Amino acid sequence: MDQKKIVSLDEIKALAEQYRASGKQIVFTNGCFDLLHAGHVSYLSMAAALGDILVLGLNSDLSVKKIKGEKRPVIGETHRACVMSALESVDHVVLFDDSDPEQLIEAICPEILVKGADWPEEQIVGAAFVRKNGGRVERIVLEPDISTTRIIERIGRLYYGEA
Repeated sequence: MDQKKIVSLDEIKALAEQYRASGKQIVFTNGCFDLLHAGHVSYLSMAAALGDILVLGLNSDLSVKKIKGEKRPVIGETHRACVMSALESVDHVVLFDDSDPEQLIEAICPEILVKGADWPEEQIVGAAFVRKNGGRVERIVLEPDISTTRIIERIGRLYYGEA
């Protein structure tokens, strides 16, 4: 774990300016990353390879509940941020409370915005802003048959006989 990687909104704004001034390309992606799995690791590695600095917008517990419901997240935001910051591919982790990362994207103004290919480009939050500012949007094909929801469902079936 690298606590220096977990930064506030104000810190990432300042860092983004420094990175841009030194000619580095900032890649941004976001998500809940509730139970880290091989699909996440692969996705983040591919995202990081698209530029110089990978900034991960991590949904806070409040944000995850808004999106996924009251039973989520399984892992709290402090622990999720700790795990995500330990990944070599991730340069910075920024927690956000909103249901989407629009304000965070606008604050960072990344050159490259990344989401999974399961998202149609016209539905990717921040895509229009990034393109308007000269950046691009990349969609990464996800690992088949692996997701946090499927893992949770499998655990339920294996240990509790739930469907």
